[in-house]
Parts: sequence; C-alpha cells; structure tokens
Amino acid sequence: MNFLKMTGLFLLALTVLAACACGGTDDDLVTVRVSEVTRSVFYAPQYAAIELGFFEDEGIRIDLITSDGADRVMTALLTGAVDIGFSGPEATIYVFNEGRADHAVVFAQVTKRDGSFLIGREPMPDFAWENLRDASVLPGRRGGMPFMALEYVVRSHGLEPGTDVDFDTSVAFAAMVGAFLGGNADFVTAFEPAASTIELEGRGFVVASVGEASGEIPYTAYYALGSFIEANPEIIQGFTNAIARGQVWVQENPPEVIAEVISPFFPDADPVILTSAIARYLEFDAYSSDPVMTEDSFDRLQTVMESAGELTRRAPFDVLVDNSFAERAVENLR
Repeated sequence: MNFLKMTGLFLLALTVLAACACGGTDDDLVTVRVSEVTRSVFYAPQYAAIELGFFEDEGIRIDLITSDGADRVMTALLTGAVDIGFSGPEATIYVFNEGRADHAVVFAQVTKRDGSFLIGREPMPDFAWENLRDASVLPGRRGGMPFMALEYVVRSHGLEPGTDVDFDTSVAFAAMVGAFLGGNADFVTAFEPAASTIELEGRGFVVASVGEASGEIPYTAYYALGSFIEANPEIIQGFTNAIARGQVWVQENPPEVIAEVISPFFPDADPVILTSAIARYLEFDAYSSDPVMTEDSFDRLQTVMESAGELTRRAPFDVLVDNSFAERAVENLR
C-alpha cells in the first residue's frame, strides 16, 4: 500500500478545497482544517466539542471535511489540503514505513475499539462467528482498520478469510451498505448510525460488535505532520484541550442529550436512531475517556496489522505518538 500514489482528479479537488479553506476571517479564531475518515456517531466527542464551543474557547474554528477512507485522509494531509487528519492510526504507520521524513504524528486518541457492527439479513440472537463459514462478507478496504479488525476476529475464531469466509473487497467503503441493501453479500460491516438505520427499516440486523470481539485498539486518532506540530504547538494543544473536554462530556451525559447536541452533523437522522446508536457505542465502551494513547494498545494495533499481512516492520511508538499534548489536556481538566 502506498499513500503517496494519488489520482490527478483527487489532487485537483484537494487543491480547490485548500484554496477555499484558507480564506481570512473577520474574528480572532484560527481556522484549522480537519479531514475525518467518515461521518459517524462513533466520533461523537468531536461533534460535541464543535457544537458546545470547546474549540472556540481555545481560539479555534474547525473546517471539517469527510474524506471517506483513511487513505484519502492521509492524502489530504500529505498534500497540504488539511492541517489535521482523523482516522485509524494505521495510516501513520504506513507512511512512516515508506520512509517519509516529515511523517504524520498522532497526538490524540478518540476511540478505543472498532466501531463497526456485523449486519446480517436475518435476526441471529445466538450468533457465533462460526456462522460466517461459507458466507460472503463486505469488510471494507484491504489494509484499512475495519477490514483488519474483522479479519483479526475471524481468524481468532478459527476461520480463514478467502478460504472459509469470502471477503469481498471489490466494493468501496462508502458504498458497502448500499451494495448490501442491493443484495450483495450475506453480511456487511457498518458504523452507526447506518447500523441502527438498517435495523429500524427492517432491512438487516446487527448480529455482533466487531469492537467487542477484537478488544481494545487505538482505532481512531488525530494526527498532523511533524513539521506542523513543531510550528504550531499552541494550536495542537488547544485542539487537544477541546477534544479532551468533548470526551469527558460524552462520558458524563446520557445518549439522548448527546444525540440532541450532535444532531446538526446528522440532519437526516431520526433522533431515535441517533440515541440508539450512541447508546450502543457507550454500551460497548467504544469511546476513549481521554486522548492519551498507551503503548500497549499501539502494539496491539500493530499485531492486528501483522495478522492481516499489512505490516512487515513495526514502527516505534515514541516516534509516531506524541502524548505530551494529551497529557497536558488531561491535567488541565483536573
């Protein structure tokens, strides 16, 4: 996998985006351009921090775009179209191992489990992973965290993708749910609120939590180029302070309150679905309570990547992760 290979069309789109995002403002807020991997309730702390004004308290305005894939998030970061990337930290490992000098550095973690759910066509209250034998699954892009976490779980239950289970990787991440609803495959993985929406419509049923089965992994994190962090430590610190407040706020409030606050980011979602989705993530302890990433969890991430055959050389924790901003943000909240 090579994040440095990009299509001309995508580069052109990013260039236009960057030009639009850098315009001046009439106030004292600094605009920070952020690319998120997808739009999901899984990232409730981020949306809460934006809506509750935590970033503005730090002098920051967030310009948020959704890039539909960690590879596109990293492309946006490497080309200068955004300042901060938000995706699985596996993207930072890939780029580091490619030998890039000014590589991406993780400075804040947001989720600690896989946020996807396995959805089947029929209710399966007694689901066991053995039920995937001889079944077809839409698992996401090879090398991405949704794919690797599911593959890790399947293998841990004695099944081999490609032999015992058909992993169909021909469908793009953003198109998987639509393909499943259109009749492709027996199972699909989906994040919230898509999973709850499918259930409410009676077109599919959540049969398992991939995150519950895989254990704790630093699943989604913020990162920036080392040069940007070095040049803008105040921005990174303020950004991390806001995220830390968002994380605490999500832990301290009930699902219905969280759903109401973040609803502007999901204008077409039913409030019942949003509440259900958030409750499901809280139930499975998916959200990190603070932005600090542990070395043990980073090592587990690399174990998952090795199991998927996507990692031939481990990356050093102390080079790819800078916890100083997260630790300071936690201290500020005490």
